[in-house]
Amino acid sequence: MSFQNPVFIPGPTNMPEHLRRACDMPTLDHRSPLFGEILQPALAGVKKVLKSETAEVFVFPSTGTGGWETTITNTLSPGDKILAARNGMFSHRWIDMCQRHGLKVEVVEAAWGTGLPADRYEEILARDTGHEIKAVLATHNETATGVKSDIAAVRRALNAANHPAMLFVDGVSSIASMDFRMEEWGVDAAVTGSQKGFMLPPGLAIVALSPKAQAAMETAKLPRTFFDVRDMMKAYAGNAYPYTPAVGLLNGLKQSCDMLLAEGLENVFARHHRIAEGVRAAVRAWGLELCAQTPDVYSDSVSAIRTPEGFNATDIVTHAAGKYGVAFGVGLGEVAGKVFRIGHLGSLTDVMALSGLATAEMVMADLGLPIQLGSGVAAAQEHYRRETAVAAKEAA
Repeated sequence: MSFQNPVFIPGPTNMPEHLRRACDMPTLDHRSPLFGEILQPALAGVKKVLKSETAEVFVFPSTGTGGWETTITNTLSPGDKILAARNGMFSHRWIDMCQRHGLKVEVVEAAWGTGLPADRYEEILARDTGHEIKAVLATHNETATGVKSDIAAVRRALNAANHPAMLFVDGVSSIASMDFRMEEWGVDAAVTGSQKGFMLPPGLAIVALSPKAQAAMETAKLPRTFFDVRDMMKAYAGNAYPYTPAVGLLNGLKQSCDMLLAEGLENVFARHHRIAEGVRAAVRAWGLELCAQTPDVYSDSVSAIRTPEGFNATDIVTHAAGKYGVAFGVGLGEVAGKVFRIGHLGSLTDVMALSGLATAEMVMADLGLPIQLGSGVAAAQEHYRRETAVAAKEAA
């Protein structure tokens, strides 16, 4: 692989030089007042990115998977029932974690390539008159299939059924890249990580809990030690951690939030949408299809692209890495070998995206697919030129 080339995987994402340097800092005493000047602004910045005023943010040295575990172990008890849909690899993995923790999971099977079935959620919640279901799991952006789901619709399903279950959302590959409204959508736990929209190295699990979720901690009986939010809350009160924190990454998180807020969240989301639409224009020009079945579920952070029947899509990823030093994402789970993925989130520009599309074209041509060199790039160029002109006109 060439470190001169950007990566086009759906995380870890490309890092701005400013953030790389922010993480590369001298050792400091994490029990000194200076650490509080890093910690507190980082937590406050994440709250702004989540569009929440009432949630509390907790950052653990871990990954998004650790964030899942933090959420369930701090709010639930053995034998509790939860509701979840399985529509991709990452919803499947969260369900698997819940089952390993002794939770009873009612699983709604949904086709890979479709969004969460909010209507089915409402039916099941309405039948649960005894309120046995304690939490509903929702994967906002299914990274394996390039599918985003309507979290507001899931909240409406809970409200329509007049059900008190908590709403837990996996926003690992959506938060800081696509619009996320924790307060407005009534999200009780939001989970993300440092290595996606926050444009940092892996290493931080970021969890936000609503007042309702925090209250649930008082009766939760699942065991937790490292991920015990109560310990973190006590430590935060003194600008500290219950153990050694990842100081450099937290400094990077502080700077990342500053960058995102300086760009303007709506501008960040518009940039991701514009770049994603260019990628989708290229896919159409190639005569290929997305794994996401309908435009309303197209993800603005990753596109999973189906290859022709009988062609091993993993060969595209392997060839791109070996010959051109460029990283794309492989297919996972049910779509392994059937799709390759282009990540278009985090620190990315139109021009960077064009380089990835050009590489994908060369790779597919090398492997004998009927791709006309320049076709996808030209389609994306037209989109970027048009959208940039519109944005400039509106700014004037």
